[in-house]
Amino acid sequence: MHDLVVYGATGFVGRLLAGYLAEHAPEGMRVALAGRSRGRLEEVRAALPAAGRNWGLLEADSTDPDSLRALAESTRVLATTVGPYARYGLPVVEACARAGTHYADLTGEVLFVRDAIDRCDAVARETGARIVHACGYDSIPSDLSTMLLARRAREDGAGGLRDVQLVATARGGFSGGTIDSMRAQMEALQGDPTLRRALGDPFVLSPDRAAEPDTPQPRDAGLPVRTPDGRWTAPFVMAPFNTRIVRRSNALQGWAYGRGLRYGEVMGTGRGPLGAVTAAGVAGGLVAAVSAMSLAPTRALLDRVLPAPGTGPGEEAREKGWFRMVVDAETEEGRRYRATAGGTGDPGYATTAVMLGEAALALVLDGDRLPDRAGSLTPATALGEVLVERLRAAGHTYEVTAR
Repeated sequence: MHDLVVYGATGFVGRLLAGYLAEHAPEGMRVALAGRSRGRLEEVRAALPAAGRNWGLLEADSTDPDSLRALAESTRVLATTVGPYARYGLPVVEACARAGTHYADLTGEVLFVRDAIDRCDAVARETGARIVHACGYDSIPSDLSTMLLARRAREDGAGGLRDVQLVATARGGFSGGTIDSMRAQMEALQGDPTLRRALGDPFVLSPDRAAEPDTPQPRDAGLPVRTPDGRWTAPFVMAPFNTRIVRRSNALQGWAYGRGLRYGEVMGTGRGPLGAVTAAGVAGGLVAAVSAMSLAPTRALLDRVLPAPGTGPGEEAREKGWFRMVVDAETEEGRRYRATAGGTGDPGYATTAVMLGEAALALVLDGDRLPDRAGSLTPATALGEVLVERLRAAGHTYEVTAR
């Protein structure tokens, strides 16, 4: 019945995604909006640009398996923004895997992705479904930049990648949904040392953990560090997720990036005394935030002041946002390369809507050009160069240069 369904269209990012698709989906594409409340879906549809005001509406609830089965069977591609994914996402993935429906999400939750792999990868490979996680700011820029670096090094005969570090700078805000996902993951860790160990494993998302090399990986957290060129860096809040997606991409391709790949991410905070103070503040703030989220009493206090689910930055703030990622790499032959990825608009919302929108459009329109893969995938392994081309056309930057 449909080419593409947006599930969670009444949420904050879901509305942004629907608006993007109404402006960029080609004429004639059969798009529908899905969620729990038909009334709210009608409100979202009425506010869309003209091209989206005749889209279909589908009622579905993640707690109702029959509705999810009907939803998945009604469309070729499903893009979902319904989180926290660990709480609501697995039944959606399972329904798509069984139906052979391609799937894309915005998760930044390691444990959810691991569960989805374990439950759905084999089924999706049998049905031909591409299950593509992390199709937003988590983790498309990280994943595609590393893929491009490895390709350039290969073309130059420079060997596999050895040491790769991403430095992220951005301007943007937080939505209630992002905070709710953080909260749900911290709640899941309480009293379960097995899950804590899994989160600490740099190769937890590997398709073959026993085959991973013993190469030590950069830490995801630590003290502020000054780089040789004078920049200050601090721990990057998205590193514990992004790094594992990149390592999964490497392993899914037979470690094509390099068997000895060491991949890490940090946040750039600037130069001089101000950069040092900012780095210290970020590092201390992350420790305080994780500690507060780890305890039920402090989580309850934070709930009173943090944004509620379904809320996020206003339009003016989203327009002023931007992101830039600089990824430096050294190869096994000692050659050095740099990738840059960037875009304008709040990275977690405005540019994320572009990323998920273009990922979904690639799944609908570019099937014959995509890598010949099915199962539980990453942006690089499912969409690869096709997504790079689409994002460049949408105004994002993806470049690689030799140094």
